Amino acid sequence: MNMGGYRLAQLDETLSMLKELTDAKGIAGNEREVRAVIKKYIEPYSDELDTDGLGSLIAKKTGRVDGPKIMIAGHMDEVGFMVTKIDEKGFLRFQTVGGWWSQVMLAQRVTVVTDKGDITGVIGSKPPHILPPEARKKPYEIKDMFIDIGATSCEEALEWGVKPGDMVVPYFEFTVMKNEKMLLAKAWDNRIGCAVVIDVLKNLQKENHPNVVYGVTNVQEEVGLRGAKTAANKVKPDIAFALDVGIAGDTPGISEKEALSKMGKGPQIVIYDASMVSHKGLRDTVVKVAEELNIPYQYESIPGGGTDAGSIHLVGSGIPSLAVTIATRYIHSHAAMLHRDDYENTVKLMTEVIKRLDRKIVDQIIFG
Repeated sequence: MNMGGYRLAQLDETLSMLKELTDAKGIAGNEREVRAVIKKYIEPYSDELDTDGLGSLIAKKTGRVDGPKIMIAGHMDEVGFMVTKIDEKGFLRFQTVGGWWSQVMLAQRVTVVTDKGDITGVIGSKPPHILPPEARKKPYEIKDMFIDIGATSCEEALEWGVKPGDMVVPYFEFTVMKNEKMLLAKAWDNRIGCAVVIDVLKNLQKENHPNVVYGVTNVQEEVGLRGAKTAANKVKPDIAFALDVGIAGDTPGISEKEALSKMGKGPQIVIYDASMVSHKGLRDTVVKVAEELNIPYQYESIPGGGTDAGSIHLVGSGIPSLAVTIATRYIHSHAAMLHRDDYENTVKLMTEVIKRLDRKIVDQIIFG
């Protein structure tokens, strides 16, 4: 199998895991396939596995039984679609699940996941050739789009197993680019956060740590940070980190004023987003570790978005929380791009932070 010029046999252990994670199909409420992949990778590094009532996976790794509880969380779900209706000609109407920009959707290949197997489709619209000139200049509205699976009637689509409620996911092949540090795939948002959780627990197998770590992969982040809330209620952590993607401000058209972060420059420490003002004591602790170990990092502010930390920090009487993200281009589309060094440095930073979070430091963070 060719992978953007590189054969599958050439993928190392990390790339093979990242490919399997991003290839897995799972929109909000349909994360079962993703959860199975994560369970396979994380179980060897866990003392025990559990779930919450919505399906978030919780992997526990104890360093010191009476140590503080540290939650590191990525989310399993990707943006996608759900079938809502099959018309008489066999075209599928759909609902977006997660945030989509209409301009990145048309003519894109998708996979409809049915009980009888996967079906390939393409997102279609009325041809621009028959639209009036003024309409061609405007973005095409999502409500007027449909999915074409090649069926000739509603009955044929039903025979193939398609029904309302079926999950539809973007189709894209995991690709190692010519610059091998650049990785292109669907669902980096947020399988890369799940991968960080897996590799941090893997690192902690070889290290002593003074706490109880909960590696959590949440459901339903893209529709309102939902699984993080239920998982945090179950774990009741003392400290929490959300691991996610962030905006890469290094493409054409982005001004220096808008470009806070760039790919390859280290994990992003999110100081503010629409869901949370980051906990200053926790933020300062993470930055201190990064500077002590010369791990590159950059600050990020996302006024128009949020992470699972937005739900977690409001659980119970309040949980000091911080989002640590990886600069990613073209999120919420079929193909996003990130830099492998940012992934490796995020894993390193989170591992080293957790190794230092004993009861005394956690109390200092909480009580100032």
